[in-house]
Amino acid sequence: MKNTMTQQKSDLPIELAKPAQRALYEAGYLRLEQLTKVSETELKQLHGIGPNTIKQLRRALEALGLSFADGKTRKERG
Repeated sequence: MKNTMTQQKSDLPIELAKPAQRALYEAGYLRLEQLTKVSETELKQLHGIGPNTIKQLRRALEALGLSFADGKTRKERG
């Protein structure tokens, strides 16, 4: 069953493929700002996240003056 409250609070691009949307929601990413704390490499490890999704998310982040984390993993950042 879909959680409409979650979808209403999300500002992720609506054109993302459904598997990518599910992967992001299940990992707890509902807002673009949250993605500034994670690297592209980390996101690519999620099942359902591919190169097209990364491009779409990068464009959406850049439109807000934001970007993915610097490429270090969460462990490396501490």
